[in-house]
Amino acid sequence: MKKTIAIVAGGDSSEIVVSLKSAQGIYSFLDKERYIPYIAVVKRGEWYVCLPGGEQAGIDRNDFSFCEKGKVKHFDFAYITIHGTPGENGLLQSYFELTGIPYSSCNPLVSALTFNKFSCNTYLRSFDIRVAASMRLRKGERAIGEEISARLGLPVFVKPNDGGSSFGVTKVKEPEQLQPAIRKAFAEGEEVIIERCITGTEVTCGGYKVEGKEVIFPLTEVVSRNEFFDFDAKYNGESDEITPARISAELTEKIQRTTSDIYDILGAKGIIRIDYILPAGEEPVLLEVNTVPGMTAASFIPQQVRAAGLDIKEVMTDIIENELKKL
Repeated sequence: MKKTIAIVAGGDSSEIVVSLKSAQGIYSFLDKERYIPYIAVVKRGEWYVCLPGGEQAGIDRNDFSFCEKGKVKHFDFAYITIHGTPGENGLLQSYFELTGIPYSSCNPLVSALTFNKFSCNTYLRSFDIRVAASMRLRKGERAIGEEISARLGLPVFVKPNDGGSSFGVTKVKEPEQLQPAIRKAFAEGEEVIIERCITGTEVTCGGYKVEGKEVIFPLTEVVSRNEFFDFDAKYNGESDEITPARISAELTEKIQRTTSDIYDILGAKGIIRIDYILPAGEEPVLLEVNTVPGMTAASFIPQQVRAAGLDIKEVMTDIIENELKKL
Protein backbone atom coordinates (compact mmCIF):
# COMPACT_ATOMS: atom_id res chain seq x y z
CA MET A 1 0.00 0.00 0.00
CA LYS A 2 1.35 3.42 -0.94
CA LYS A 3 2.47 5.69 1.88
CA THR A 4 1.12 9.23 2.08
CA ILE A 5 3.89 11.80 2.28
CA ALA A 6 3.64 15.41 3.42
CA ILE A 7 6.20 17.71 1.80
CA VAL A 8 6.13 20.42 4.45
CA ALA A 9 6.94 23.87 3.06
CA GLY A 10 6.35 27.53 3.85
CA GLY A 11 7.53 28.95 7.15
CA ASP A 12 7.55 32.32 8.85
CA SER A 13 10.68 33.92 7.43
CA SER A 14 11.88 35.50 4.19
CA GLU A 15 12.99 32.03 3.11
CA ILE A 16 9.41 30.99 2.32
CA VAL A 17 9.99 31.69 -1.38
CA VAL A 18 12.90 29.24 -1.43
CA SER A 19 10.99 26.68 0.63
CA LEU A 20 8.07 26.56 -1.80
CA LYS A 21 10.48 26.01 -4.70
CA SER A 22 12.19 23.20 -2.78
CA ALA A 23 8.81 21.58 -2.16
CA GLN A 24 8.14 21.48 -5.90
CA GLY A 25 11.56 19.92 -6.40
CA ILE A 26 10.97 17.19 -3.82
CA TYR A 27 7.50 16.52 -5.26
CA SER A 28 9.11 15.89 -8.65
CA PHE A 29 11.82 13.65 -7.15
CA LEU A 30 9.60 11.28 -5.15
CA ASP A 31 8.75 7.80 -6.43
CA LYS A 32 5.05 8.08 -7.31
CA GLU A 33 4.80 4.29 -7.64
CA ARG A 34 5.64 4.01 -3.94
CA TYR A 35 4.30 7.25 -2.41
CA ILE A 36 1.35 9.62 -2.61
CA PRO A 37 2.85 13.07 -2.01
CA TYR A 38 1.08 16.27 -1.03
CA ILE A 39 2.60 19.68 -0.44
CA ALA A 40 1.58 20.87 3.03
CA VAL A 41 2.07 24.58 3.64
CA VAL A 42 2.77 25.60 7.23
CA LYS A 43 3.02 29.26 8.09
CA ARG A 44 1.89 31.45 10.94
CA GLY A 45 -1.89 31.22 11.29
CA GLU A 46 -2.37 29.08 8.18
CA TRP A 47 -1.79 25.36 7.72
CA TYR A 48 -3.18 23.67 4.61
CA VAL A 49 -2.63 20.87 2.11
CA CYS A 50 -2.50 21.57 -1.62
CA LEU A 51 -4.96 19.23 -3.32
CA PRO A 52 -5.04 18.21 -6.99
CA GLY A 53 -6.81 20.84 -9.07
CA GLY A 54 -5.49 23.75 -7.02
CA GLU A 55 -7.86 23.39 -4.04
CA GLN A 56 -6.71 23.62 -0.44
CA ALA A 57 -7.69 21.62 2.64
CA GLY A 58 -7.06 22.85 6.15
CA ILE A 59 -4.76 20.78 8.39
CA ASP A 60 -6.02 19.60 11.78
CA ARG A 61 -3.10 20.55 14.03
CA ASN A 62 -4.08 17.94 16.61
CA ASP A 63 -2.78 15.11 14.41
CA PHE A 64 -1.68 16.77 11.12
CA SER A 65 -4.59 15.22 9.23
CA PHE A 66 -6.74 16.70 6.46
CA CYS A 67 -9.93 15.95 4.54
CA GLU A 68 -10.11 15.10 0.86
CA LYS A 69 -13.43 14.30 -0.81
CA GLY A 70 -15.05 13.95 2.60
CA LYS A 71 -12.49 11.44 3.86
CA VAL A 72 -10.01 12.13 6.68
CA LYS A 73 -6.44 11.33 5.64
CA HIS A 74 -3.35 10.93 7.80
CA PHE A 75 0.24 11.32 6.72
CA ASP A 76 2.70 8.45 7.11
CA PHE A 77 5.77 10.68 6.83
CA ALA A 78 6.74 14.36 6.76
CA TYR A 79 9.52 15.55 4.50
CA ILE A 80 10.46 18.93 5.99
CA THR A 81 11.64 21.53 3.51
CA ILE A 82 11.00 24.74 5.46
CA HIS A 83 14.19 26.80 5.41
CA GLY A 84 14.12 28.94 8.52
CA THR A 85 11.56 28.93 11.31
CA PRO A 86 9.71 26.74 12.21
CA GLY A 87 11.12 23.96 10.03
CA GLU A 88 14.85 24.31 10.53
CA ASN A 89 15.09 25.33 14.18
CA GLY A 90 13.51 22.34 15.90
CA LEU A 91 9.98 23.68 16.42
CA LEU A 92 8.31 21.60 13.72
CA GLN A 93 10.48 18.61 14.60
CA SER A 94 9.15 18.82 18.18
CA TYR A 95 5.58 18.93 16.85
CA PHE A 96 6.11 15.77 14.80
CA GLU A 97 7.72 14.06 17.78
CA LEU A 98 4.58 14.83 19.80
CA THR A 99 2.19 13.68 17.08
CA GLY A 100 4.23 10.54 16.35
CA ILE A 101 4.81 11.28 12.66
CA PRO A 102 8.25 10.26 11.34
CA TYR A 103 10.10 13.04 9.55
CA SER A 104 13.14 13.61 7.37
CA SER A 105 15.48 15.95 9.21
CA CYS A 106 17.51 16.15 12.43
CA ASN A 107 15.88 15.88 15.85
CA PRO A 108 14.75 19.03 17.74
CA LEU A 109 18.00 19.49 19.67
CA VAL A 110 20.29 19.13 16.67
CA SER A 111 18.02 21.31 14.54
CA ALA A 112 18.01 24.07 17.16
CA LEU A 113 21.79 23.90 17.57
CA THR A 114 22.64 23.99 13.88
CA PHE A 115 20.13 26.76 13.20
CA ASN A 116 22.07 29.02 15.57
CA LYS A 117 25.28 29.56 13.61
CA PHE A 118 27.29 30.99 16.51
CA SER A 119 26.34 28.21 18.95
CA CYS A 120 26.91 25.47 16.38
CA ASN A 121 30.32 26.73 15.32
CA THR A 122 31.36 27.23 18.96
CA TYR A 123 30.30 23.66 19.72
CA LEU A 124 32.12 22.20 16.72
CA ARG A 125 35.27 24.17 17.59
CA SER A 126 35.50 22.05 20.74
CA PHE A 127 35.92 19.03 18.45
CA ASP A 128 38.85 20.69 16.63
CA ILE A 129 36.75 21.76 13.65
CA ARG A 130 38.25 25.01 12.34
CA VAL A 131 35.76 27.90 12.23
CA ALA A 132 36.08 31.65 11.64
CA ALA A 133 36.40 34.00 14.60
CA SER A 134 33.04 35.61 15.36
CA MET A 135 30.90 37.39 17.91
CA ARG A 136 27.17 37.39 18.58
CA LEU A 137 24.76 40.22 19.30
CA ARG A 138 21.28 39.94 20.78
CA LYS A 139 18.63 42.61 20.39
CA GLY A 140 19.22 45.37 22.90
CA GLU A 141 22.96 44.77 23.15
CA ARG A 142 25.18 47.67 22.20
CA ALA A 143 27.52 47.12 19.29
CA ILE A 144 30.65 49.28 19.35
CA GLY A 145 32.38 49.47 15.99
CA GLU A 146 35.86 49.93 17.48
CA GLU A 147 35.50 46.78 19.59
CA ILE A 148 34.29 44.76 16.64
CA SER A 149 37.15 45.98 14.44
CA ALA A 150 39.69 45.27 17.18
CA ARG A 151 38.43 41.73 17.78
CA LEU A 152 37.72 40.64 14.22
CA GLY A 153 39.36 43.17 11.92
CA LEU A 154 37.77 44.27 8.66
CA PRO A 155 36.20 43.15 6.42
CA VAL A 156 33.60 41.13 8.32
CA PHE A 157 30.33 39.48 7.41
CA VAL A 158 27.28 40.64 9.35
CA LYS A 159 24.34 38.25 9.09
CA PRO A 160 21.34 36.91 10.98
CA ASN A 161 22.47 34.25 13.42
CA ASP A 162 19.22 32.36 12.96
CA GLY A 163 18.47 32.64 9.24
CA GLY A 164 19.68 31.55 5.84
CA SER A 165 19.55 32.01 2.06
CA SER A 166 21.74 35.14 2.48
CA PHE A 167 18.80 37.30 3.59
CA GLY A 168 20.08 40.21 5.68
CA VAL A 169 23.77 39.52 4.98
CA THR A 170 26.28 42.33 4.42
CA LYS A 171 29.99 42.32 3.78
CA VAL A 172 31.34 45.26 5.79
CA LYS A 173 34.59 46.87 4.71
CA GLU A 174 34.45 50.21 6.54
CA PRO A 175 33.57 50.97 10.21
CA GLU A 176 30.69 53.29 9.26
CA GLN A 177 28.98 50.39 7.44
CA LEU A 178 28.67 48.30 10.62
CA GLN A 179 25.58 49.80 12.23
CA PRO A 180 23.43 49.77 9.05
CA ALA A 181 24.52 46.17 8.43
CA ILE A 182 23.58 45.17 11.98
CA ARG A 183 20.15 46.78 11.64
CA LYS A 184 19.62 44.97 8.35
CA ALA A 185 20.51 41.61 9.92
CA PHE A 186 18.27 42.21 12.94
CA ALA A 187 15.36 42.75 10.55
CA GLU A 188 15.62 39.03 9.73
CA GLY A 189 16.13 37.54 13.20
CA GLU A 190 16.59 37.90 16.92
CA GLU A 191 20.37 37.53 16.90
CA VAL A 192 23.22 38.71 14.71
CA ILE A 193 26.56 37.04 14.08
CA ILE A 194 29.57 39.11 13.02
CA GLU A 195 32.20 36.92 11.45
CA ARG A 196 35.75 37.52 10.28
CA CYS A 197 35.98 37.48 6.50
CA ILE A 198 38.23 34.70 5.21
CA THR A 199 39.34 34.77 1.59
CA GLY A 200 39.50 31.55 -0.36
CA THR A 201 37.62 29.05 -2.49
CA GLU A 202 34.11 28.32 -1.29
CA VAL A 203 32.87 24.74 -1.50
CA THR A 204 29.90 22.84 -0.16
CA CYS A 205 29.47 19.14 0.56
CA GLY A 206 26.27 17.20 1.20
CA GLY A 207 25.56 13.72 2.40
CA TYR A 208 23.37 11.42 4.44
CA LYS A 209 23.54 8.25 6.49
CA VAL A 210 20.95 5.54 6.89
CA GLU A 211 21.19 2.16 8.53
CA GLY A 212 24.09 0.28 6.96
CA LYS A 213 24.86 3.01 4.42
CA GLU A 214 26.86 6.23 4.26
CA VAL A 215 26.73 8.53 1.23
CA ILE A 216 28.92 11.64 1.06
CA PHE A 217 28.43 13.50 -2.21
CA PRO A 218 31.02 15.15 -4.48
CA LEU A 219 31.86 18.75 -3.59
CA THR A 220 30.47 21.78 -5.37
CA GLU A 221 32.71 24.81 -5.93
CA VAL A 222 30.90 28.13 -5.76
CA VAL A 223 32.19 31.06 -7.82
CA SER A 224 30.08 34.15 -7.22
CA ARG A 225 30.09 36.99 -9.70
CA ASN A 226 29.02 39.29 -6.86
CA GLU A 227 30.90 40.54 -3.81
CA PHE A 228 30.00 37.30 -2.04
CA PHE A 229 27.56 34.40 -2.41
CA ASP A 230 24.45 36.49 -1.81
CA PHE A 231 20.79 35.81 -2.66
CA ASP A 232 21.15 36.79 -6.31
CA ALA A 233 24.23 34.62 -6.66
CA LYS A 234 22.35 31.69 -5.10
CA TYR A 235 19.02 31.96 -6.87
CA ASN A 236 19.27 34.38 -9.79
CA GLY A 237 22.12 32.82 -11.72
CA GLU A 238 24.84 35.26 -10.65
CA SER A 239 27.31 32.51 -9.81
CA ASP A 240 28.97 29.46 -11.28
CA GLU A 241 28.45 26.19 -9.43
CA ILE A 242 31.00 23.58 -10.45
CA THR A 243 30.48 19.95 -9.44
CA PRO A 244 32.82 18.27 -8.74
CA ALA A 245 34.91 21.11 -7.31
CA ARG A 246 38.21 21.94 -9.00
CA ILE A 247 40.40 20.98 -6.05
CA SER A 248 42.77 18.11 -5.43
CA ALA A 249 41.55 14.61 -4.72
CA GLU A 250 43.36 14.75 -1.38
CA LEU A 251 41.60 17.94 -0.29
CA THR A 252 38.26 16.65 -1.58
CA GLU A 253 38.63 13.50 0.51
CA LYS A 254 39.61 15.55 3.56
CA ILE A 255 36.48 17.71 3.32
CA GLN A 256 34.25 14.70 2.71
CA ARG A 257 35.76 13.01 5.77
CA THR A 258 35.21 16.17 7.84
CA THR A 259 31.60 16.31 6.64
CA SER A 260 31.08 12.72 7.72
CA ASP A 261 32.69 13.43 11.10
CA ILE A 262 30.50 16.49 11.69
CA TYR A 263 27.41 14.43 10.80
CA ASP A 264 28.34 11.99 13.56
CA ILE A 265 29.40 14.66 16.09
CA LEU A 266 26.02 16.33 15.74
CA GLY A 267 24.02 13.11 15.55
CA ALA A 268 22.46 14.36 12.32
CA LYS A 269 19.66 12.68 10.39
CA GLY A 270 18.55 12.92 6.79
CA ILE A 271 20.42 14.97 4.19
CA ILE A 272 22.65 17.76 5.43
CA ARG A 273 24.95 20.15 3.58
CA ILE A 274 28.05 21.80 5.02
CA ASP A 275 29.68 24.92 3.58
CA TYR A 276 33.43 25.58 3.78
CA ILE A 277 35.96 28.20 2.74
CA LEU A 278 39.41 27.05 1.60
CA PRO A 279 42.11 29.67 2.28
CA ALA A 280 45.17 29.16 0.09
CA GLY A 281 47.67 26.87 1.78
CA GLU A 282 45.62 26.54 4.97
CA GLU A 283 43.19 24.11 6.54
CA PRO A 284 39.53 24.30 5.43
CA VAL A 285 37.30 26.54 7.53
CA LEU A 286 33.70 25.60 8.33
CA LEU A 287 31.15 28.25 7.41
CA GLU A 288 27.87 26.66 8.45
CA VAL A 289 25.82 23.48 8.66
CA ASN A 290 22.50 23.26 6.79
CA THR A 291 20.11 20.56 8.01
CA VAL A 292 17.30 21.51 5.59
CA PRO A 293 19.21 22.24 2.37
CA GLY A 294 17.56 23.60 -0.76
CA MET A 295 16.05 20.93 -3.01
CA THR A 296 15.10 22.66 -6.24
CA ALA A 297 16.30 20.96 -9.40
CA ALA A 298 19.16 23.46 -9.55
CA SER A 299 20.12 23.29 -5.85
CA PHE A 300 23.45 21.96 -4.65
CA ILE A 301 22.20 18.59 -3.38
CA PRO A 302 20.52 17.46 -6.64
CA GLN A 303 23.64 18.64 -8.51
CA GLN A 304 25.85 16.55 -6.24
CA VAL A 305 23.56 13.53 -6.48
CA ARG A 306 23.81 13.67 -10.28
CA ALA A 307 27.61 14.09 -10.14
CA ALA A 308 27.82 11.00 -7.92
CA GLY A 309 25.93 9.00 -10.54
CA LEU A 310 23.01 8.42 -8.16
CA ASP A 311 19.27 8.64 -8.73
CA ILE A 312 17.65 11.40 -6.64
CA LYS A 313 14.47 9.30 -6.47
CA GLU A 314 16.40 6.50 -4.76
CA VAL A 315 18.05 8.97 -2.38
CA MET A 316 14.62 10.27 -1.33
CA THR A 317 13.44 6.69 -0.85
CA ASP A 318 16.47 5.94 1.35
CA ILE A 319 15.62 8.85 3.64
CA ILE A 320 11.92 7.99 3.94
CA GLU A 321 12.23 4.22 4.30
CA ASN A 322 14.99 4.52 6.92
CA GLU A 323 12.51 6.30 9.21
CA LEU A 324 9.43 4.24 8.36
CA LYS A 325 11.11 0.97 9.25
CA LYS A 326 11.74 2.26 12.77
CA LEU A 327 7.99 2.26 13.47
